[in-house]
Amino acid sequence: MAIFLDLVFLPFWQALACRTSARIYLCGMGLAMSVWLGGCQSDGPQDITGTISGNPQEERLSPAEALGRLYDRNPDNKEVALNYAQALRGQGEYAQAAAILQRLSIKYSRNPEVLAAYGKALAEAGRAREAAAVLEHAHSPDRPNWSVLSAQGAVADQLGDHEQAQAYYQTALKIAPGQPYVLSNLGLSYALSRKLPQAEAALQQAAAAPDAGRVVRQNLALVLALEGKFASAEEMAQRDLDPKEASANVAAIRRMLAQSNTRKPIQVVDSGSQAGGMVRPSSE
Repeated sequence: MAIFLDLVFLPFWQALACRTSARIYLCGMGLAMSVWLGGCQSDGPQDITGTISGNPQEERLSPAEALGRLYDRNPDNKEVALNYAQALRGQGEYAQAAAILQRLSIKYSRNPEVLAAYGKALAEAGRAREAAAVLEHAHSPDRPNWSVLSAQGAVADQLGDHEQAQAYYQTALKIAPGQPYVLSNLGLSYALSRKLPQAEAALQQAAAAPDAGRVVRQNLALVLALEGKFASAEEMAQRDLDPKEASANVAAIRRMLAQSNTRKPIQVVDSGSQAGGMVRPSSE
């Protein structure tokens, strides 16, 4: 779920917490995210495009397979390579996408679009320090790109620098106010910083946006569960998941928190449909 793929909306969240911090709380957060991610699918990339040839065999190929055929025929075509890499990222093939974009970046070493895609693929592949170096050159102070800033924030979170990550997200939001996937990344970053009320506020705002997808809503459900707002978490999760699946996700996190020695016992703050009501601030 999590790098929204084109924004680096963190499919690596469940691993980064334990890898980047010795604090048990963050490892618990990583476990909670892993539990939650197991129950939902990513929104997926929104800008995958592909050209399917008139060959009947190729028309039966998936978009990624068709783009792979095009790429094999012309690996130096920038648009084909970018689209193929994006399709691979959508399928979770981050290492292969990074390899394709690395090759492309040699030819287009000053192209911001190529460098942005390459940096995001590196981040998704878990190569955070390399990603940080590449993304630095994917835009400039006089022409900042909010999507790249969000990716830089995700990388900073992966490296454990949550304060820097949050600064990147806030800068991105100045360029794209109310952008739900940046807000969702910000919310998860607050959660990793043990700032659950701020995490919920950011995710409530993200979920209220008209163009927010299921990833945003499921991240909000996760944070609500971590706060002990189990009824609200389950209600939110059921917007996209089967009721049994949503209930199982919330129950798993509830058990994890109950067994944890790193925080006080969870107090259920909402036990009915009216408790813990959602905040819906403006999405702009």
